[in-house]
Amino acid sequence: MERQLLSGNEAIALGAAHAGINVAAAYPGTPSTEILEAIARFPSIYTEWSSNEAVAIEVALGASYTGVRAMASMKHVGLNVAADAFMAAATTGVRGGLVIISADDPGIHSSQNEQDSRNYARLGKVPCLEPSDSQEAYEFTRLAFKLSEDFDTPVLLRPTTRVCHSKSVVTPVEIAETARIAQFKHEPSKLVMLPGAARGRWPKLIERLEKLTVYAETAVFNITIAGSADIGIITSGISFHYAREVFPDASFLKLGLSYPLPEKMVRDFAASIKQLLVIEENDGFLEFQLKAMGIIVTGKELFPRTGEFSPDVIRAAAVRAGLIDQISEASVSIEGLAKRPPLLCPGCPHSGIYFTLSSLGHRSTLPGKQPRPPKLTICGDIGCYTLGAFPPLSAIDTCGCMGAGISQAVGMVKAGLNEKPLAVIGDSTFMHSGINGLLNAVYNEANICVLILDNSTTAMTGHQGHP
Repeated sequence: MERQLLSGNEAIALGAAHAGINVAAAYPGTPSTEILEAIARFPSIYTEWSSNEAVAIEVALGASYTGVRAMASMKHVGLNVAADAFMAAATTGVRGGLVIISADDPGIHSSQNEQDSRNYARLGKVPCLEPSDSQEAYEFTRLAFKLSEDFDTPVLLRPTTRVCHSKSVVTPVEIAETARIAQFKHEPSKLVMLPGAARGRWPKLIERLEKLTVYAETAVFNITIAGSADIGIITSGISFHYAREVFPDASFLKLGLSYPLPEKMVRDFAASIKQLLVIEENDGFLEFQLKAMGIIVTGKELFPRTGEFSPDVIRAAAVRAGLIDQISEASVSIEGLAKRPPLLCPGCPHSGIYFTLSSLGHRSTLPGKQPRPPKLTICGDIGCYTLGAFPPLSAIDTCGCMGAGISQAVGMVKAGLNEKPLAVIGDSTFMHSGINGLLNAVYNEANICVLILDNSTTAMTGHQGHP
């Protein structure tokens, strides 16, 4: 097949298609959205926008139970919503290969937090793969399905924003695998997790993790790059490319399989190095495991604990620590460029709604009039309408996570707030998880008002469909 210029998301989709998947399900969320959109271009693969991330994993898991290969994709905060389904998949294991993609967002470009999905791999005792570019996104996705079947486990694939959206050359393999015919084998002891059956499955997860640890020692995902013995760097994902630009002469242990760690490989590498560094975005996930192994390593005390990495970020930390010489002017990023704040699109119908709400509330001063006293407490939610929090509208008082606004309003009323709070939510978020909050509000007789801003689409992530 000819080489192609693909984003990481497009490469993941191509890898899944070439692995012969039958089913792909997702809930849209930056930076993961384009994965399903790219898979949908393959007419033989069933694709769906699920109502939320838990449903997406459950759909993919059900497909896996019939022996076919399936995939579910989402952003990192979506894995929180899907945590119960994720742990169920980790416990029962699979039949056909199952890959769960959680796209992390270091630097919080389009999210409400900066969590590290690798922690879910440790929680579920499942392998975690971290591609560093589009070629690896393609290869790791293909290989993940076989890994899933060989070890009877879902596989967590963790790209990050920069890998998802950056484009690089991909050389596909010549032969793509074909889709399978679905067949279901009745096996309650594996698939029906009543307490008795679950107690029998859990030791198998421990055994599976031990086998994966042995496998990691020779897995193609993990590579050593020989260099100077003065500095050795253990890293994963996009941080590998940044670190290699800053430390071109160093030795590297690049962990494409970041959980479980290849312990012997790590110890041998550490023993050959005078000073060992760990360079990783988000949590000190690798660093924590290395220190638990008794290995002396420098990580988050030197490199930032928050924010997205870049060569400049790593270089600045290395200069402060005296590991490299002072930064040259040519390597410093340009600062002070004009920034475009996030705003509702011109002509958006939400603007008029928020203008009205704001004029009734405590933040607005209408021309020629005195400021009005506080009247409205507005609980917001995740989506386009969250942008009503910015000036000049300044209408939103709270925003936590998908579907939370309605339940937060309930909590305010039940706490004794005199005024009736207003919960504002979009139609896609309402279908995602807000409907549960509304059922709860009605059942518990909460005196609140709910405003559903219905534009019949999932607007913020690109106009995907929903129920």
